[in-house]
Amino acid sequence: MKLGISSVALIGAAGLFGVSVAVAQTGSTPPPAQAQFAVPPFKNLKVFPKDISRADLISNMKFFSQSLGVRCTYCHVGEEGKPLSTFDFASDAKDKKRTARAMLEMVHRINRQDFGVTDFAHVKVTCFTCHRGSTRPLTEPPPGAVLVPPPPPTASPPKQPERG
Repeated sequence: MKLGISSVALIGAAGLFGVSVAVAQTGSTPPPAQAQFAVPPFKNLKVFPKDISRADLISNMKFFSQSLGVRCTYCHVGEEGKPLSTFDFASDAKDKKRTARAMLEMVHRINRQDFGVTDFAHVKVTCFTCHRGSTRPLTEPPPGAVLVPPPPPTASPPKQPERG
């Protein structure tokens, strides 16, 4: 699939789906003063542009996590509580990561085809649109949800004067 500049920008914005894209360490170890995330070039990016900035990638990953209510280990190979530098972000071993990529493509397609979005600042649909902090979006209204407001109370017709 060949992507234009607007598509790449939209993918970055629509890339709001829980920790779905691989990030990997380069051959050199970053100095301790740096954050524990990888530094470019990132490995195994399949949806995000290869030249995405570190800040943009991390921002998207955080949004994914918030949208699904998950942590990095939901999609990425690593042990919870261990430094992120020990994670294998490039690995495709987890099915959730492959699903995330497909969902990210879906969000991109919906924004582009259904809403004509060409600028990520105008995205209409994100991961949060459906997930709302849960790994499984609701497929029906929750029990007890009021879907349609009740009709307004009917006014009694005015009383007619009695004729006698």
